[in-house]
Amino acid sequence: MSRRSLLRALGAGAAGATLAGCGVPAAFVEPGDRAGRDSSATDPTLHFANWPLYIDTDDEDESKRPTLDAFSRRTGISVTYTEEINDNDEFFGKISPALMNHQQTGRDLIVISDWMAARFVRLGWVQEMDRAKQPNVATYLDPQLRTPAFDEGRRHSVPWQSGITGIAYNRKKLGREIRSTGDLWADDLRGRVTLLSGLDESFALLMQGNGVDITRWTADDFHEICEQTEKRVRAKHIRRFTGNDYIKDLATGDVLACQAYSGDVIQLQADNPDIEFVVPEEGAELWAESLMIPNLARHKRNAERLVDHYYDPEVAAELAAWVNYVCPVPAARDVLASAKDEETAALAEDPLIFPDDAMRERLAIARDITSEERMDFTKKWNGIVGL
Repeated sequence: MSRRSLLRALGAGAAGATLAGCGVPAAFVEPGDRAGRDSSATDPTLHFANWPLYIDTDDEDESKRPTLDAFSRRTGISVTYTEEINDNDEFFGKISPALMNHQQTGRDLIVISDWMAARFVRLGWVQEMDRAKQPNVATYLDPQLRTPAFDEGRRHSVPWQSGITGIAYNRKKLGREIRSTGDLWADDLRGRVTLLSGLDESFALLMQGNGVDITRWTADDFHEICEQTEKRVRAKHIRRFTGNDYIKDLATGDVLACQAYSGDVIQLQADNPDIEFVVPEEGAELWAESLMIPNLARHKRNAERLVDHYYDPEVAAELAAWVNYVCPVPAARDVLASAKDEETAALAEDPLIFPDDAMRERLAIARDITSEERMDFTKKWNGIVGL
């Protein structure tokens, strides 16, 4: 399952947007009503909900999760870990009834994509974390991820993993390099290009291809990419729109170039070294999926301790070596570089896990689609994509 949501239809996504944008009285939770009675001191447990395949597992026993097990041994806190988040909108639908009605969700820590995290922050559905009790987060969080527009100062969220939405292509089969988003529209790629179908996943890179500063894009910028994309669909230049199934298309050669996520490409390259990932000259989107503590969580302090555990560079390095996404703890690079295993040490030099300075200059975090914009924009985009 994709760890980046696919907006399959107007349905759940639009419903969430309407709720966030129309000021439904029962939806917004005032700051004073978000904290519950914290049982952490007397109940050393924690419920952590995450996406599938998004944590390290033991090579011989997949039910064991070394970094999580190490936390329990060190703190005495037992963690119930569930891989129940398969889609941002689906998970929103699962827990929103409790949150809007001031009820417990049964979860102390969740991981959702930042565009959805923005919705939770706007609705007042998550609690601020106590950074004074999270020294590792305060010290080691990647500076480029510290100030997202939706959560000033990262008070309500901490990146679990990060990634880049760029371009993947088969250099051997294409016979040339791709350096810019504009290269996708060359004649030799007609019918051999795919784009991501989800609006939140796709729009930023296309805008960057037009030279737009995605930290402050406008409605006009959005309508321009829609018009361009619609023309390319009619001309059959774009083969189709995908979720993570672009991986299969690229691996089989049905597609020669596509919009892609950095972490997926690392896995593809292990099987096919001809696959390359490009951060275009005009730039690419840097995104994160973040840890958040829902309102009325019964073990807030335990959750904060677990978050800080994963910002220990040693722990972050162990997780990064397994998931292969952009590590939100740059200090983990030195840990991996010192590994005795050559393959593990080589990960420290992979710019898709630890972007170098030149790559970072071309990365930007897109401003979120506002609640007022979301319904109309999603409807228009889905009409082009065919959702």
